Formats: sequence, structure tokens, C-alpha cells
Amino acid sequence: MSVRADTAAKKPLRADAERNRKRIVEAARELFALRGIDITLDDVADHAKVGVGTVYRRFSCKEELIDGVFEQRLEEMIVFAEEALTATDPWEGLVIFLDRLCEGMSADRGLGEVVLGTDEGCEGIAQVRERLEPFVDKIVLRAKASGQLRADVEVNDIFPLIGMVSTGAEFTSAVDAGNWRRYFTVVLDGLRSEPGAATALPGRALTGAELDSAKAAMHRRRR
Repeated sequence: MSVRADTAAKKPLRADAERNRKRIVEAARELFALRGIDITLDDVADHAKVGVGTVYRRFSCKEELIDGVFEQRLEEMIVFAEEALTATDPWEGLVIFLDRLCEGMSADRGLGEVVLGTDEGCEGIAQVRERLEPFVDKIVLRAKASGQLRADVEVNDIFPLIGMVSTGAEFTSAVDAGNWRRYFTVVLDGLRSEPGAATALPGRALTGAELDSAKAAMHRRRR
């Protein structure tokens, strides 16, 4: 066989390999969003409808796949942070960034776990996070310097608060996927330096039956 013929014969294989890789990443993105990052490569293979060996040929471990799915999402957060720092009002800049972050986490359980988790084994995510952290510092300190953010709030308080909103979003997701904004608003009012500046709460409190449904859904997800 000629070199040209041999090269032509290999092209469909490379194209097929790339299609499989995209299917794997898309399947992982869907599973991470729904179930979080505590899934296996076998789960991904099953969801992508490819063999387990195909997944392992593209990604030697789950951490590589997490990098492949979430590195770009964290890059988007840097863009959000840059936009927040251009806001004329430092408080609005803080709200813009936190809103974008919580919105993404409320729709994607895996993203929340990546944002609030460690970077162990995920080199790409670790590098992006290292670039993101100075932006977060600037956003928080800028709002604090303006006198609108409580003087006793520190930068490291922000992520536990985001975790609270993320947990609320997960809890209410089976009943009302957008009701996380109600609890986000409570958190924002707690961050304000001005006493009595409470904001009207969006959404609504869940009914007793809806609370039962939310608890049951949370129990099923964590079994």
C-alpha cells in the first residue's frame, strides 16, 4: 500500500476517535451536572454508549476528565470576575460576580463541587483557580473599601457562603430550580454593612408538602 493510501485509511479512524472523545466529554458533563463528580468512568462509558476501554484510552483517570469538562467553566468565571471589576459600584460588582457563580453552581452540581473542592489531580483546574483567586480578592476588598460590605467580612468568608447557597439550590431543585435566589438574597443582605437595608425576597417559602418532596429527592441523590 502506498504512503498516501495508508494515510487516507487512517483519517477515518482519527475522526472517529475525535467523535468518541466529544461523546465522552458531553456524557461526563451531563452526569457531573446531574450527579456531581462522584461518578465513575464506567458510568460515563455507559452514558456515552461507548466501551469502557474507549474512555480509558482518552482519559487515564477521572481527574483528567474533570479537567477536560470544568477547566473552561472556570475560565468563564475569570471573565465574570473581570466584568465585575468594571462595575462602577463596587457592591454591584460583588453581587454580579456572586450571582453568576451561584447561578452556574445551581444548574451544575459538579461545578459546585469543583469550585468548593480541592484541585488534587486536576492540574488544569488548579492553574485556572490560581489565576481566579486574585480577582476574587479584588472584588471583595473593593466592596469592603467602599463601606458597603460589612467591615468584619473577610475574603475567605465568601466561599462558605457560596456553599450555603449551593446547598440550598440542591435542596430545592426538585421543587423549584430557581428558588435558590431567595436564599442568595438573604445571604447578600447579611453581607451588607447598612442595618435595616433588607431586600424583598424573590421566590417563596416551600409548602410543607414541597419540603417533604425536596427532602425525599435529596435523600435519593445521596444514597
